[in-house]
Amino acid sequence: MSDPAFKSDFLTTLQARGYIHQISHPEELDEAAAQGVIRAYIGFDATATSLHVGSLIQIMMLRRLQQAGHKPVVLMGGGTTKVGDPSGRDESRKMLTDADIERNIAGIKTVFEKFLAFGDGPTDAVMVNNDEWLSQMGYLEFLREFGPHFTVNRMLTFDSVRLRLEREQPLTFLEFNYMLMQAVDFRHLNRAMGVQLQMGGSDQWGNIINGVELVRRMDQKAAFALTTPLLTTSSGAKMGKTASGAVWLNADLLSPYDYWQFWRNTEDADVGRFLRLFTDLPLDEIARLESLPGAEINEAKKVLANEATRMLHGAEAAQTAEAAARAAFEEGRLSEDLPTHEVAKADFEAGIALAALAADAGLASSRGDARRLAQGGGLRVNDQQVADGNRMITSADLIDGVVKLAAGKKKIVLVKPV
Repeated sequence: MSDPAFKSDFLTTLQARGYIHQISHPEELDEAAAQGVIRAYIGFDATATSLHVGSLIQIMMLRRLQQAGHKPVVLMGGGTTKVGDPSGRDESRKMLTDADIERNIAGIKTVFEKFLAFGDGPTDAVMVNNDEWLSQMGYLEFLREFGPHFTVNRMLTFDSVRLRLEREQPLTFLEFNYMLMQAVDFRHLNRAMGVQLQMGGSDQWGNIINGVELVRRMDQKAAFALTTPLLTTSSGAKMGKTASGAVWLNADLLSPYDYWQFWRNTEDADVGRFLRLFTDLPLDEIARLESLPGAEINEAKKVLANEATRMLHGAEAAQTAEAAARAAFEEGRLSEDLPTHEVAKADFEAGIALAALAADAGLASSRGDARRLAQGGGLRVNDQQVADGNRMITSADLIDGVVKLAAGKKKIVLVKPV
């Protein structure tokens, strides 16, 4: 889209920091945001006990909304999770029980308090669960009230449906209802809370537009859509995916050290963009950092890692992670704050193949990947390069009670028998 000059602080900030992909009614939304407090929401389905870093851009957008003097509404998808969003998938999501969903929501909730101020004030964030209204609707009631406002012809054109069908993958009737449910969410929040704006990732554009049109058609009230770009790294990788799995936001699934390392390992070309999206640093300071020459860009990466980790896990965790990384990579020392992987003593005494151990410890995505990494000179045992992935690691390799495993220059795990 073009780069209009916005009047509102909210849209001006989003544009300057790179959050905007599409807006449904940009002039109208800009006017509303400039004139008073707008209420906006983003939905998060409860498919796991934690969100991962791929959801962080949405959380940060709610943070920008609140910083600009508006009211964020966090929608937990207790109801929509029972159906499953087909966007960007070739297969149906696993069906979760009510207990699964409740447990997942409890785990996810804790993250938002790190980024948003919740309360009863006019710009305080609130959290709602769409199961409260979706589960109360009878099927015939749902069809009669909302069915006439959607055509199958149009629904088939939206990416979440079209791409699945083009790849000749089955789309269940259950999933086909997802976009209707998301539209009903917007209409409910508009009526109950005066929510005018739904935000989300670019893959949600069709679903969000359905809600905008439903509100405008049924109630003749203002409603807007705003999406962020699909977030990939400069090399084309999907944001938040690593060789060892998802970059979770909950500390019980990913340590603050590993989270710090994820940001520290950002590609050079992404540093400025990620600083704008994922930190509160001023734009002029970001411009200085991203223009650092040569190897000095590593200092900008440390700033990114510190700021992102501080925001999620606190200042002490960020400082501890940086100190552990400095000890391990710059000073060659071990730190008790490095991530550890525990192995049964009996297994250690019997011996474990290096490839298996590296994969189990999260240094590689599989044993085959670990063998290839070793053959390429990328695996080290106690700082010694080992090219044979079948080499047995035993209690003879222990130094001060641990074995130091490293992949490349940036990932270290201490293997500890228990």
